[in-house]
Amino acid sequence: MFDLLKDEYRVRVAANGERALVIAAGPQPPDLILLDVMMPGMDGYTTLTQLQSNPASAHIPVVFLTAKNQIEDEEKGLRLGALDYITKPVNPPIVLRRVRTQLMLKRAHDFLQDKANYLEHEVQRRTAEVKDIQEVTVLTMASLAETRDNETGQHILRTQRYVRTLALELQHHPRFASYLSEAQIELLFKSAPLHDIGKVGIPDRILLKPDRLTPEEMEIMKTHTTIGRDTIEAAERRLGHPVPFLVCAKEIAYSHQEKWDGSGYPQGLAGDAIPIAARLMALADVYDALISRRVYKPPFSHTQAVHMIEAGSASHFDPDVVAAFLRVQSEFQAVALAFADPDEPDQDAGKYGAGASV
Repeated sequence: MFDLLKDEYRVRVAANGERALVIAAGPQPPDLILLDVMMPGMDGYTTLTQLQSNPASAHIPVVFLTAKNQIEDEEKGLRLGALDYITKPVNPPIVLRRVRTQLMLKRAHDFLQDKANYLEHEVQRRTAEVKDIQEVTVLTMASLAETRDNETGQHILRTQRYVRTLALELQHHPRFASYLSEAQIELLFKSAPLHDIGKVGIPDRILLKPDRLTPEEMEIMKTHTTIGRDTIEAAERRLGHPVPFLVCAKEIAYSHQEKWDGSGYPQGLAGDAIPIAARLMALADVYDALISRRVYKPPFSHTQAVHMIEAGSASHFDPDVVAAFLRVQSEFQAVALAFADPDEPDQDAGKYGAGASV
């Protein structure tokens, strides 16, 4: 058989199955293996099974070339995974044609596999690129709103991490498990920076006022939730179809100032009527506001903020969300430290500039 193939192909000969396994798993594996059933030591069937069990050689096509010419022998070889079964004595032109056919199929398979791998890589690359563009765009939009408020600093970076921390803690809670999938938590993290996007529509005389707002001014300030929702809905209309990311962002922007007891705004929602995304943001937003400096108050310490949030359980906040916060409060404190505003002193790891309105 070597003499038959050597003029057209580069041929390597293995005296037994064990040697064939070594060659097949080596740095230059063959494109095709012609395998006899009857060999010293390991027979061809066992050799084929071993070849296919090794990822390094499982992709190599195998053709049996053997004197075992019973129907059951051929059936066994094909059942084990051989692509062809040629019995001796052989017809040389037929053997050459069948070898050539298998090599053509192998090249076609390799080409398609390479093409598939390239396309998969390209899809992953472009998906990552779109994801990066989306995240940068969201942070840019959010920062645009936040920079109009001279007390915000790294508020948007802290709050989105607070929200993710709460979501992960509540992921397996019976009341939240059906909502807080891995994909939904990712959406929460991405959309959280847009919670105050509606501030772009608040006049500077109110947004930048260095004193407490009057009741009339506060009513205008409250409209940032509706402005935020309307802005995101306008984006949805331009797209022409709902997008989960924007749905989540809209819930957060519109409802993060609602309170568990119904005393919040803009709709006065209570209890479970408040979207989960908004309930998580409500606590994250208030925590950051409490530990942040305001024109009308110094920053509270982390410990003080924890006590105040605990006191707001079942009135301002969902009790289960507060319970989760108490379990992960040290992670909140770590986020506050990691994303502290640079111009604030370290005071009980909880006194930092920026934040949201309470």
